[in-house]
Amino acid sequence: MQLNNITKLVAFAALAALTTAAFADHRPGHQGYSKQEKHSMMMMDSGAFRGVEVNGGHVSVSHMKGKTMLTLSSDFMIPKSPAPQWQVVDSKGNTYLLQQLRIAGDKTNRTISLPKYIKNVAKVQIWCSFAEVVLGEASFAKPQMVG
Repeated sequence: MQLNNITKLVAFAALAALTTAAFADHRPGHQGYSKQEKHSMMMMDSGAFRGVEVNGGHVSVSHMKGKTMLTLSSDFMIPKSPAPQWQVVDSKGNTYLLQQLRIAGDKTNRTISLPKYIKNVAKVQIWCSFAEVVLGEASFAKPQMVG
């Protein structure tokens, strides 16, 4: 029995939809990962952000292909301040000012790759470079190693 072109098209569309649904939640830092998947990927979540302007959401640290990535949770609201930036604090209290959260147009840096010169991450802060103030910070239970 030979399938006509319409039947083939419907079957292909169904297969594409199922494949897309199966892989949709598997992005670094995405809420769809189970605790077991997070552990196998060496993914850890911070506590909630707290501060003068940022209250809520968290950050996840993951290690993929030799890079350490930080990803803001989907419930994290980027503050309305003029120039919010990522800032990392290591276990010795050194701070590292990194990328802007908002970039050209409506684009945002919700996931960043940490440079190799940062050895560990104890806290992630949202820094306003315009007002020179920490808008909120989230801490990890123990410092997360980079690299």
